[in-house]
Order: sequence, then C-alpha cells, then structure tokens
Amino acid sequence: MSLSQRLQQKLLQKLSPQQIQLMKLLQVPTAHLEERIKEELEENPALENPEGSYEDGTDERDEFENAPEELEDGSESDYDNIDISEYVSDGDDEVGDYKYRDDNQGDPNETRVVPHKVESSFYDSLKSQLLMLDLDDRQRKICEQIIGSIDDDGYLRREISSISDDLAFRQNIEVSQKEINELISLIQQFDPSGVCARDLQECLLLQLKRKAVEGKQVAIAIEVLQNYFDEFTKKHYEKIQKALNLDEDQMKEVINQIIKLNPKPGGQVGETNKLQSYLIPDFFVLNNGGKLEVTLNSKNAPDLRISEGYRSMLKDYDRGSKKDKRQKEAVLFIKQKIDSAKWFIDAIKQRQHTLLSTMETIVDYQKQFFLTGEDTDLRPMILKDIAERTQLDISTVSRVANSKFVQTEFGTYRLKFFFSESLVTDSGEEVSTREVKKILSDLIEEENKRRPLSDEKLTEALQAKGYNIARRTVAKYREQLNIPVARLRKEL
Repeated sequence: MSLSQRLQQKLLQKLSPQQIQLMKLLQVPTAHLEERIKEELEENPALENPEGSYEDGTDERDEFENAPEELEDGSESDYDNIDISEYVSDGDDEVGDYKYRDDNQGDPNETRVVPHKVESSFYDSLKSQLLMLDLDDRQRKICEQIIGSIDDDGYLRREISSISDDLAFRQNIEVSQKEINELISLIQQFDPSGVCARDLQECLLLQLKRKAVEGKQVAIAIEVLQNYFDEFTKKHYEKIQKALNLDEDQMKEVINQIIKLNPKPGGQVGETNKLQSYLIPDFFVLNNGGKLEVTLNSKNAPDLRISEGYRSMLKDYDRGSKKDKRQKEAVLFIKQKIDSAKWFIDAIKQRQHTLLSTMETIVDYQKQFFLTGEDTDLRPMILKDIAERTQLDISTVSRVANSKFVQTEFGTYRLKFFFSESLVTDSGEEVSTREVKKILSDLIEEENKRRPLSDEKLTEALQAKGYNIARRTVAKYREQLNIPVARLRKEL
C-alpha cells in the first residue's frame, strides 16, 4: 500500500479558556461568588482586592523570586522576544481598563457592623439537658452515642444493635439492647417533645403523653394513634368513629389534637433552619412609581485590579541593562499571571453585564407580574424567548437562571419561577401553565372539605373557565403543587 498526502479542511468549534471561565462564573450564585474570588486571589498573586490583603502574609517579591522555577523549560526564543510595552505604560489608563468598581456603592471606607446570628445547635441543646441527669460516666457516654445517632429532624433511625456495636468497637463499652432502650426512654423526656422517636407514630405519641392531663380528648387521641394509626393516616375516619363509638364532634376534636403536633421536633431547634434565613438574592427589582428598576447585588461587582507590585517589577526589568536568563524567565511568569488576572477581571465584568442584561429582559417580559405580584399575570416564557431578546445562547440564559434569586416587593423568587410553558384556552389565547396551576390551587382551596373535588371534577371546573386541559394534566399539576388526592384532602 503506497503512502500519499492530501489536504483536508475541517470546521471545528472550540471554546477558549476565557470562554470556559466565563461559563463557569455565570453558574456561580452570588452567595458563592466571594469564595470563588478568594480562590483566584490565592492562586494568582498578580490579582488583588484593594479592600482585602494577602491573608497568608506572602510578599509579592517572594513570589517573584520563586516564580522562575515553573518556567525552566522555556526556549531561548521565548526569552529573546519579550515585549512588555503594554504592561509598563506610565499612564494610569491600563489600570482603569482592568479595574472594576461600582461607584454607586457608597464610601468603601465606611465602617459597617455585620450582625451574626448566635444560637446553640439541636445537638448542643440535647447535650446540655443530658448534664441535668444523674448518670455515671458509662451511662453518659452511651447517651452521647445515642444523641449523636439522632437525625436532624429529631428521629433515632439507627438500629439499637448498630448503636451497641458502635459502643463496643469504638469506645470498648459492652452494653445490652435493654439498657440502651432504657436510656432512650430518658432522652425521650428531653425538649423538644417527641425527640429520639423511632418513627412518626412514636413521635406523636410522646407529644400526646405529655399532654395526657389536659382531658379525655387527649386520651382518645392516644388510643387512636396506638390502635388505629394506619386508618388515621389514610383518613378512614368512619372506621375509627365506629370502632371507638365517637360522634362527629368528638372525632373533630381528636383530629385537632393530632394535627397540632410537630412531626419533625428537631427541625425547630438550632441550625437546621438556617438555609432559608441566609438566602442571598442576586438581583433586586424596585417599583419606582411604576418604573421597574433592576440592580445587581453589590457582591457581584468586586473591586479587583492588577497588582501594582507586579507592574513595578516589569518596569524595573525594562529599565535594567543586565537581562539574564533567570530574569527573563521571571518576566514571562509575571506576564502569564497578569494576563490571567486580566482574563478573570474581564470575566467578572462580562458576568455582571450578562446577568443584568438577562434580568432586565425577564423583568420587561414579565412586567405585569412585577407590578402586581399576581401569579395569574405571568406570561408563558421559555429560555428561547429570553435568548432571542438578549442575543445570547440558550445555554447561557440557562446558566444565568440556574440557582439565582431575585428580591421583589412581593417576596424572593428563583429565576426559574418565571419560566413556564404555554397552554391554549378555548378562545385561542396562550396562557402560562403557572396561571393554570394558580387557578387549580384556588379551586382546591375553596372546595368543600367534606366532599373534596376529584381530578375529574377539577378538570370540568377548569374547562368551564375556558382552559382546554385533560384530566391527566390536572393530576400532574396537582402533584407538582404537592396537593394530595381528594380522599386525603377530606375533613370532617
């Protein structure tokens, strides 16, 4: 077989490192952007934040001295053709080009006191109550093992045998399952009521038994949970009434006693509820006399710039007469770090521009909702609609919408909340599926709880309002709204 040569053209699309960096930054929510910037500041000494400092105390000159080791494989031609004119201009223009600061953020020297939330955790609360018991060291260690096995919601789901094995292998404590159960009974007396239960039934019973002195209805509720728990969870109230010879008013009182209980006792203490209270919005939308104003969270505009120390090193090199190989290697290293810093600052600027442009387009598209806050005013909107208006790729809009939040006068919403498919009414008008879900939710809220509407009845009611919708679609929307079937919505 003879060898031959041929010329072939290929069209390939590849992302540059800068584009990849921008795509990754777009996905980062404001809450995590500060951490990402800190990582870049640690990795690149040529990048600096005037409001911060070197946390590790490393001097830039030390970085300069150690830098050349990374570039020993460079060719002679690389060192002979070093052009640093664009880095050592005497003017301040290049500083401004690669420095980003929002001048409307107020005085940077203003001293602000940031409040910190101080509280004890769920487990700290249990351990502090443990100190009040008269226990020996061995029993205390067993109780600490049990408390450490409790889930965040307050349940002890770990098997007793597994707890016994843990104590034997890790702490060399031999303990019987009977003794563990006795100590569990002690912990179940702790606050919050219902803690350390093995399942929901035991959790509710623990809470009711503390209220046993309140009257006969509590005693009946205890009996219902002990003997008719499955029937109660499935809302077969008629069977319970017949078995216990209860009239309707008595059954209502029993139900009221039970539904007031807390199914997740651990969820009300300590750090388990911190996530929602620490939610950081990426955007703010303000209604200024009917004119909607969109602003970015100030954390999206960090004050980053190129290190003046690194610029001065290049100037020293340019003015020097003796330029050996080691100095040239160091200059190449500095140029690489400065270029990397410029790319990162440009990416942050581009990120801010893309975020703001996308959010302004969403607000313009859903203007009526941002003015009224009514779900029924939401227009059908998909990623493609925003991509066409902003001249961005659909994948870019998707990255912006992912894990981002906007704060309005009606509450804080995920950006994904504003995207929904369309549904055609009998009149031919396109409406948002979110509008249909709101109507569906209102119908269920207004229904007679003694005779809740089936999916078939809900479908007929929506069709009567002009929404052309199938029963299976109603069932899908109901499940998405976390609304149970009609039988489980029934009340006495």
